[in-house]
Amino acid sequence: MVEFMFSVAKCEAFQSMTPKSMAIFVFKQLPTFPPPNFKPFSFNFSNQVLSKRGNFDSATRQKSNKFLVYCNSQITKFGRNGCIKEAESIFNRMPNKSTVSWTALLTAYAENGEINKACEVFYKIPDPNVASYNAMITAYHRRNMVDEAFELFSSMPQRNSVSYATMITGFVHAGMFDMAEKLHREKPVIVSSNVLINGYSKVGRIEDAVRIFDGMEEKDVVSWSSMIAGLCRVGKIVEARKLFDKMPDRNVVTWTVMIDGYMKMENFRDGFILFLNMRREGVEVNATTLTVLLEACGSFDRYGEGIQIHGLVLSLGFDVDPYLANSMITMYSRCYSIDAAAKQFDLIVKKDIVTWNSLITGYVQSGNLEKAVFLFEKMPQKDVVSWTTLICGFASKGRIDEFISLFQMTPEKDAITWTAVISGLVSIEEYEIAFRWFIKMFQSVIKPNAFTLSCVLSAAASMAILNQGLQIHAIVTKMSLENDLSIQNSLVSMYSKCGNVDDALKMFYYIKVPNVVAYNTIITGLAQNGLGKEALKLFTKMQDDYLVPNHITFLGVLSACVHVGLVEEGRRYFGLMRSFYDIQPEPDHYACMVDLLCRAGMFDEAVSLISSMPFDPHQGVWGALLGASWTHLRLDVAELAAQNLFELEPNSATPYVILSNLHSISGDKRKHELIRLMKKSRGLKKSPGCSWIILKDEVHLFHAGRQSIKNIKEMTEILCALAAEVGRWKTS
Repeated sequence: MVEFMFSVAKCEAFQSMTPKSMAIFVFKQLPTFPPPNFKPFSFNFSNQVLSKRGNFDSATRQKSNKFLVYCNSQITKFGRNGCIKEAESIFNRMPNKSTVSWTALLTAYAENGEINKACEVFYKIPDPNVASYNAMITAYHRRNMVDEAFELFSSMPQRNSVSYATMITGFVHAGMFDMAEKLHREKPVIVSSNVLINGYSKVGRIEDAVRIFDGMEEKDVVSWSSMIAGLCRVGKIVEARKLFDKMPDRNVVTWTVMIDGYMKMENFRDGFILFLNMRREGVEVNATTLTVLLEACGSFDRYGEGIQIHGLVLSLGFDVDPYLANSMITMYSRCYSIDAAAKQFDLIVKKDIVTWNSLITGYVQSGNLEKAVFLFEKMPQKDVVSWTTLICGFASKGRIDEFISLFQMTPEKDAITWTAVISGLVSIEEYEIAFRWFIKMFQSVIKPNAFTLSCVLSAAASMAILNQGLQIHAIVTKMSLENDLSIQNSLVSMYSKCGNVDDALKMFYYIKVPNVVAYNTIITGLAQNGLGKEALKLFTKMQDDYLVPNHITFLGVLSACVHVGLVEEGRRYFGLMRSFYDIQPEPDHYACMVDLLCRAGMFDEAVSLISSMPFDPHQGVWGALLGASWTHLRLDVAELAAQNLFELEPNSATPYVILSNLHSISGDKRKHELIRLMKKSRGLKKSPGCSWIILKDEVHLFHAGRQSIKNIKEMTEILCALAAEVGRWKTS
């Protein structure tokens, strides 16, 4: 099409035409059907060129600077849109090319991954300038060719601040901070300092980021925003807020960074208050601010605030923003308002693949798998996320055959797809099958990612199989993922659940900047291993680090109090949840408090606490009361707990067994027999205890009282011999 328009421009009859005549002439010259590669903006380009008085040759003869600038801008535009052939065509037809033209084509090649052609263009530039060198250095960085970039940088006849910033950016992305700082000392411009602050923050080297920031003679808004974002990223929210308050000129980006920092630290209250302050100060919000707030409202199930933000989106005219529209679908889905999410979906005229995936995810999370499948089948196109979401949906329902079948149907299987299957199996407690799939994945060409390894570590933790956990830890080290925070947290959990508390603590202290999840994991792990006082010490350290505890933190803290019998401390922490941290206790928190009080023999207070609960107690609460009543032989309390458990867990034999045994101990044989007959009439049997070991990658499961195990006779003889040996050792 471009060639056709250039040939039309050279026609002699074209020279003296008016603009209207030109348009008619061009229209008549067009073929009946457009060429196969015809693109509307190709015609727009030609139309704009030809609508000017005169033709292409006259523009060339006059060396029209305006026309040259226009052509350069079109090369840049086509390059960014991935239309490299159109960019080439315009460049090749230009009779007069400037250094800017060559640089624009070089950049177009680089942006489309054609580094060899970019190099070829660079070395053909008649008179390359600083911008040309900078563009080529950027092209090398896009391909992680740092050595080549630095060689070119070193050969530059002259450099400007952009040259230094570009080279420093490349070093930072490659993790070569020493080289980056060396260049920065040569020319410590603000842009380079900002790059270093951002780079150090992303890899957790916050002290180095602070050093660069403090050493800057002049700071701009980006400097302050980058430093605040870095502090938020490593959980230093108090320091970030202090810096935010000291900042001389805050813009919408800085406000958004600080709000996002609070939300990432699960501190919705302070984040939303800061947003309200932002509005009071008259700072205009942008689409990014609103997206952060919508995502937070969804994550924290703040439906009321979410509706308010939706109203603000409409009043500010941001409802046409596709990213915001998708965020609203996600927000309503996470707030369990799937109908509102579907309505928002229907209102979007131009739906992209993210729009479809957002609603499918919403249906999956709300348990409406049928509608998710229906929407999936209607999708005009599907990506890895679409398939993965549906796999997770079937996994959550325990429909193993279907989600494995979906995995096999997935056209492009990557690490995310494999991980979806493994994660799904772990979520339904099919740990052994999950390990088999992990081995299959490891044997394939697809390498596991950090989330995959976190999933199998979770499986190892749940099965308390330390040997497999150690093997996965070795894989983590081999893949250089030991600094990944999600993996570090998973390792802490695995070692804790396997009873290896020393290694759990070592792993925790290895984490440079522990976040709330890391503290929650170690506090819970120590509590579960009976180290309640140590768990509470770490909770104090968490507060000293200015991290805001959440409901999971307090579950671990209360559990620690239970294991150590710290009643007063437990009461205090339970009260602090509401009074200081604005966290409403959930059923599990009440269950911990009931367990704590009952173990101390405070049954009246425990029953009173249950009566004061703002919701119906679940089986965990009544179970804690029943277990303690057996320990303290409180028949009256046991009857209260058992009667409620009969309704909540009709298929469980445990409350019948405990209540029957207590009646037997109290001497009431009639009630003992009556409850035993009730259990029998309902066909309830107490599940036998079980244990397992793994030998030669095979799981061997043992149930109490079962005699159908291979070589049971030989094993029994060995156990008897060992018992006799232990008896002789004790008496000697």
